[in-house]
Amino acid sequence: MYDRYEGLIFDMDGTILDTEPTHRLAWHEVLKPYGMRFDEEALIGLNGSPTWRVAEVLINSHQRDMDPHQLAAEKTALTKTMLLDTVKPLPLIEVVKAYHGRRPMSVGTGSEHAMADMLLKHLRLRDYFMAIVGADDVKRHKPEPDTFLRCAELMGVLPAKCIVFEDADFGLQAAKSAGMDAVDVRLQ
Repeated sequence: MYDRYEGLIFDMDGTILDTEPTHRLAWHEVLKPYGMRFDEEALIGLNGSPTWRVAEVLINSHQRDMDPHQLAAEKTALTKTMLLDTVKPLPLIEVVKAYHGRRPMSVGTGSEHAMADMLLKHLRLRDYFMAIVGADDVKRHKPEPDTFLRCAELMGVLPAKCIVFEDADFGLQAAKSAGMDAVDVRLQ
């Protein structure tokens, strides 16, 4: 189905791995001691953003004077412990398996590189991907195209010959800005 593309790029959270419920639970637990809460729709709107940016939005919405990087670090630490027990692949992983060895593939995620690497290794999926580009690997994050452009570069494929699989508006915008076709997995 995707044979005309020379490189396949996959977002991770909510696209190939079912991590979203755990991320929401981790945010709930981390925010509770600070007397903060989040609006689920607003959080969904930030899908694809790096954790520190989500923390920044949450802090600003509560008009708090906190370091977003510190809050993000707390959330990431908690998420790491929770995800190892709960993470499962989503059905799109069958596309990954079908193209393994046939096309170069990479993961372009708003999660930190180490988190993506750890989860993919935990599920024995890491070897399917030539590269991982995480939030800490680029300066400009989704909806900017840098994550996906870096994936294409690491795979040695021209951006116009790549397809991106995404579940978030920011990621779809990033793919378009990178000159790549995209599949909105929410519509599949």
